[in-house]
Amino acid sequence: MPHDLHGLPIAITGAGTGIGRATAIACAAAGMRVALAGRREEALRAVEAAITSAGGRAIVVPTDVADAGQCERLVDQTVLAFGSIYAVFANAGYGLRGPVHELADGAIRDIFETNFWGTLNTVRPALRHMLAARRGHLVICSSCLSKLGTPYTAPYSATKAAQDHFGRAMRIELRPLGVRVSTVHPVGTRTGFSDAAAERSGGARRSLRAPGAFTQAPERVAGAVVRCLRRPRGEVWTSTPARLALGAAVAFPGIADRLLRRAYGRA
Repeated sequence: MPHDLHGLPIAITGAGTGIGRATAIACAAAGMRVALAGRREEALRAVEAAITSAGGRAIVVPTDVADAGQCERLVDQTVLAFGSIYAVFANAGYGLRGPVHELADGAIRDIFETNFWGTLNTVRPALRHMLAARRGHLVICSSCLSKLGTPYTAPYSATKAAQDHFGRAMRIELRPLGVRVSTVHPVGTRTGFSDAAAERSGGARRSLRAPGAFTQAPERVAGAVVRCLRRPRGEVWTSTPARLALGAAVAFPGIADRLLRRAYGRA
């Protein structure tokens, strides 16, 4: 039986743009109460306005997920506004490009602080409420690259792999306690993510451009997240070809390495 999402509260990080924004709007359309978290309050207010104008309910909680205290506040404000917290979509994150030997230690540590530790900072305080209620759903936005380390994006794919591994372990650990855990593995999305990654990397753009078949609108990912909240499953993929290709790359690493060398040599 699918879950009735109407009235259930969800906190979404990185909710001001891209996948987070699309998911917040989709969750509100499904009847959920939405706590919008992110660093840019102006963008969050615009999402809040879009939700409330459509008849939904939302609150804005400016949050830097690298700060555990701010994530605690996000959960507290969600519970205060809506009476409980049913779900979390840990979506905040960014990309970083460059050869590993040229990247500064600080840049690598920073991306782990946001992408990986930001996820733990978000789900841990929410989990306390979910375990007490023996009910809840943690959804973590990983990536198709969680299954494959790719040249010039190693720090990003490593953080996504860490999310994936922790998500899988928690999925098994928490299921008997009433909490479901899902990881989402999008392919390239048509957002400002790539431009932001290039700007953060000093203008570096050396990375493999995803073919059109592996590029999707953020609304497609948002729809998949809502379907997962209704009918929980462990891994959410929005592209079957990408899932099969990544599975083959894991099964045949030597072939995958040769294809990557060839592809990046042409890039």
